[in-house]
Amino acid sequence: MSNKTSQHANSNKNRTPRHRAREFALQGLYQWLLNHEDSGAIEANIREAHGFDKADAEHFDTLLNGTIKDVQILRAGLTPLIDRPITELSPVEHAALLIGAYELQNHIEIPYKVVINEAVELTKSFGGIDGHKYVNGVLDRFAAQTRATEVQAARR
Repeated sequence: MSNKTSQHANSNKNRTPRHRAREFALQGLYQWLLNHEDSGAIEANIREAHGFDKADAEHFDTLLNGTIKDVQILRAGLTPLIDRPITELSPVEHAALLIGAYELQNHIEIPYKVVINEAVELTKSFGGIDGHKYVNGVLDRFAAQTRATEVQAARR
């Protein structure tokens, strides 16, 4: 991620600890996707980053390590919903989709609309111009499959 991106991420002072955890998890997954670094090394590096003390460290750990551990399952669920090979996604969109899919599958205590909105906001902050629209559409379809009852109830 560029320095501009990091500066943008640090400019918003009104972020919740959980949102900050997602931002740091996105940064960690970005590194992992590009460099295939050991997740422990990535985690240690990010925990030293400016502002990490304001993040929900437990949620960060769950997201980063859980997403990496479940990456094949998450990709299998996302692949039928995307219009290109997963390797052609931008690393930011790929990471945001993985985080969103992980939370939708493993954190049912977080409403699906919150999960999707958070992934969209991450993509707006760190991704390309229209990447957030793509992430929104894919995760909306993913939620309809993984949380069908909740989605149907919300649409009534």
